[in-house]
Amino acid sequence: MTNGLVVMTPSSVAYSGTSASINADGSVTFSACSSLSLNGVFTSDYDNYMIGIRVTSSLSSTDINCRLRASGSDASASNDYVAQYLVADSTSVSAGRITAFTYGWLGQSYATQRVGISGYIFGPYLTQPTAVRSIGASDNSSARLVDIAWTHDLSTSYDGLTVFPSTGNFTGLLTVFGFNQ
Repeated sequence: MTNGLVVMTPSSVAYSGTSASINADGSVTFSACSSLSLNGVFTSDYDNYMIGIRVTSSLSSTDINCRLRASGSDASASNDYVAQYLVADSTSVSAGRITAFTYGWLGQSYATQRVGISGYIFGPYLTQPTAVRSIGASDNSSARLVDIAWTHDLSTSYDGLTVFPSTGNFTGLLTVFGFNQ
């Protein structure tokens, strides 16, 4: 086994939109997609994963959401995802809790600007509840920060994920890394 971060090349991608492709380095480039699914990125080789998402275009104030995926199907039953979040924008900070959702929240593209999201997914391939922690920053004039922790409460083994904006389409680059602890 390799130490550090290892790029997890998807076995396949599925998408709704203009295009999505797996690059030679294992990352996935996508354009004008309303959803992007990566299959075969979580394996028994690693317990924990890091994802990096760079969104270069989307609609104003669009949430970037995520569902865990097993054998090509999204986990989308109601009440399975629960999240806590903090949002810092300009000089204000807000917080909240989201329950009874059919997806997790990774970040937010704000005011039609770019966003970068870094997230950790703990134990998605293990048959236990999965935990996620993500931080996203938008490059608008107030440098909006979104810090989110969420869980998926089923003890199911997942091998992939689907990422999608709450409205419209998004364009960017997504990479999944396995890491040894």
